[in-house]
Amino acid sequence: MSIGSTAPKPGEPGVRSGRTAGPRRGGSRFGRLLRGGRLLQDGAPGGPVLRLFARWVRRPLLPAVRLWRRNLQLRVVAGTLLMSLGVVLLLGLVVIGQVRNGLRDAKEQAAQSQAAGGFSAAQDKAATTPYVPGGQDGGRAGASLTWRSTLVEQLASGGQSAFNVVALSLEDSDGPASRGARASGEVDPATSIPDDLRHSVGQGSGTFQTYTRIHYTNGKDSEAGLVVGKRLNDAEGTQYELYYLFPLTHEEDSLGLVKGTLATAGLFVVVLLGAIAWLVVRQVVTPVRMAAGIAERLSAGRLQERMKVTGEDDIARLGEAFNKMAQNLQLKIQQLEELSRMQRRFVSDVSHELRTPLTTVRMAADVIHEARVDFDPVTARSAELLGDQLDRFESLLADLLEISRFDAGAAALEAEPIDLRQVVRRVIGGAEPLAERKGGRIVVVGDEQPVVAEADARRVERVLRNLVVNAVEHGEGRDVIVRLAAAGGAVAVAVRDYGVGLKPGEATRVFNRFWRADPARARTTGGTGLGLSIAVEDARLHGGWLQAWGEPGGGSQFRLTLPRTADEPLRGSPIPLEPEDSRRNREQAAAAERGQESGARRVTVPVQHAGDRPALPVPPRLPTVPRATVDPTALPGNGARVVARASAEVDSGEAMASANAEGEDGTGER
Repeated sequence: MSIGSTAPKPGEPGVRSGRTAGPRRGGSRFGRLLRGGRLLQDGAPGGPVLRLFARWVRRPLLPAVRLWRRNLQLRVVAGTLLMSLGVVLLLGLVVIGQVRNGLRDAKEQAAQSQAAGGFSAAQDKAATTPYVPGGQDGGRAGASLTWRSTLVEQLASGGQSAFNVVALSLEDSDGPASRGARASGEVDPATSIPDDLRHSVGQGSGTFQTYTRIHYTNGKDSEAGLVVGKRLNDAEGTQYELYYLFPLTHEEDSLGLVKGTLATAGLFVVVLLGAIAWLVVRQVVTPVRMAAGIAERLSAGRLQERMKVTGEDDIARLGEAFNKMAQNLQLKIQQLEELSRMQRRFVSDVSHELRTPLTTVRMAADVIHEARVDFDPVTARSAELLGDQLDRFESLLADLLEISRFDAGAAALEAEPIDLRQVVRRVIGGAEPLAERKGGRIVVVGDEQPVVAEADARRVERVLRNLVVNAVEHGEGRDVIVRLAAAGGAVAVAVRDYGVGLKPGEATRVFNRFWRADPARARTTGGTGLGLSIAVEDARLHGGWLQAWGEPGGGSQFRLTLPRTADEPLRGSPIPLEPEDSRRNREQAAAAERGQESGARRVTVPVQHAGDRPALPVPPRLPTVPRATVDPTALPGNGARVVARASAEVDSGEAMASANAEGEDGTGER
C-alpha cells in the first residue's frame, strides 16, 4: 500500500466483495491490463511502442491543428466549402437520378414499341408462310431453322445499330436441331440472355424484359443493354423464343455528359462560394485582427496605439469604442503612474529628510543613555526605552529606503560565487543569543558538503537572518532546524520551527507588508513588519523562490531556493516544501505501516477444516486518512495553498500553507 492510500470499504470501487482467500486465476491478461490502467504505462507490453506511434502520427498534425484553432477566417471558409460541397453533391445526385430515370423510361418505351412491331411482323410472317406436310422430321427441322434465320435477318435489318435480334428454341424442346440459335450482330445468345428471363418467357405468354450485359463473339467489349422477349410459333407451329436486345450506349454517353457537366458546374460553384466567403469574412476578420494586434501592443505598454476607423457601420462603431477605451485606459494608467511616482518620492524624501533630525536625536539619546546611571530609576528606564525605540526607528527607515528602491526598480544584484554555509554560520552566530534567551537551539543539517551559488551575499544573509530570527521568535522555545541542500541547478536553505505555525488563509498574507500573524503579540526583537517583504523581493531579484508551509500547532517551514548560476531558470528545489515530520505525513506513514501489519497477519492465518474451524475475528477497520483539499489559488512553486483540517482533528485544525515570491506583490513579517 502506497503512502497516503487507505483500505477501501466493502462495496466501494477497488473491493471484490465475497471473494475467498487464496490464489485465483481468471480473466485475460489484456483485460487485467485494461482494468489496472497499465496498457500505456512503462513496463506494460506495447506501451512505449503505442506512445511512440501516437507521437509520430500527432507531430505532423500539430501545425495544422494550431493553424485551425487560431485562424477564424480559415474555419469559416472551410466550413462554407464543406457545406457548399455537400449541397452540390446532394443536388447532383438528385439531378443525375432524375436524368437516369428519364433516359431509362424513354428507352423502355422505345424498346417496347420496337419489340411489339417485331413480334407482330414475326407472327404475320409465320401466318403467311405455306405449310408443306409429309416431310421427314429432319427436313422439317431444317426448314424451321432456315425460316428463323431468314426472320432474324429481316427483323434486324431495320435497326443494325439500334438493336439486335435473337431467336432461340424453347428450353424443354427435344431434338438436336431444335437447340439451334440464330442471332444478329455477332451477339452471344448463351451469355447475353439471362436464364431467369428465358424461364419467364418459356412459362408465360406475354412480353418480358430485363436489363443485362450484352456479350459478343467477335471480341467486342460487352455493354449494358435491355432485353425484351416473347414466345412465338413459326410457320410449322413449333414454339420458339424471340428476343430484342437494345444496347444502352447512347444513354450511358448522355448520362456521362450530364455527370461531367454537373461536376464541372458544381466545382465552379464551390470554388466561387469559397472565394465569396473568404472575401466576406475578410471584411469582418481584418478589423478584429487589427483590434487584437493593437490590444497586444497596449498590453505591452504602447498606450498610444489606436485603431484606424473608416465608415459608419458596426465595425467602425467598434473601432471608435475601442479607441475611446484605450484613451481612457491610457489616462487612468498615467494618473496611477503619477500617483505611484509621487508616493515613492514621498517615502524616499521623508526617509531621507528624517535622517538628519534622527542623527541629532540619536546623538542626544546616546548622551542621555551614557549618563543614565546618574538618573533616578524612572528616568534611567526612560533613557533605555528611548534608545531601543530609536534603534527600531532607524531599522524602519532603512527598510523603507530599501522598499522604495525595489518599487523604483533601482535595486541591483551584485552576484558572485559564495558558499551558503558561511552565510548560514554568520546568521546563526547573530541569532544564538536570542535563541538562548528563548530556551532553544539552532541546529544546522546538510552542511557537510559545499553549497555554492552565484548570489549577492549581503541580500542572502538578510533573507536568512529574517527567517531564522522569525523562527526563533515564533518557535515557543523549541529547536530551530536550518537545512541546506544542492541538486541539479538549484540550491536551497529551509528554516523549520515547531512553534505556533500558520492558520488557514494566512499563507496568502504572510508576505504582505506590515502583516503580523498575531497583532497582539509583542515584538521582542523590534521588527518593522517589512522583513519578509524585503526578503521576497531579494529572492525575486535572484530569480529564486521564497515559499512557506505551516500547520496550526505544528510549526512552519520557510524555504529559499536559488539558482546555482545567475539568470538560470529554476525547475525545482532540492528540499521538499512540506517537511517529513509534518502531521499529515506522519499519519499517512502510520496508516501505511498498520496496513502492512494487518496484511501480514491475514497472510499467516493457518488452514483449518470447514467442520471444526471457528469464526475468525473481524480486524478493526483502519482509520481513513482524508484527501487534502487544495485551495484553487495554489500553484506548484508559485502562489499559496492551504490544506483543510482532517475530520478526526477538528479541534487541532491542521492546515498547510505555501507562498511563492513569484505570486505575491508585497510581503511582511509574521
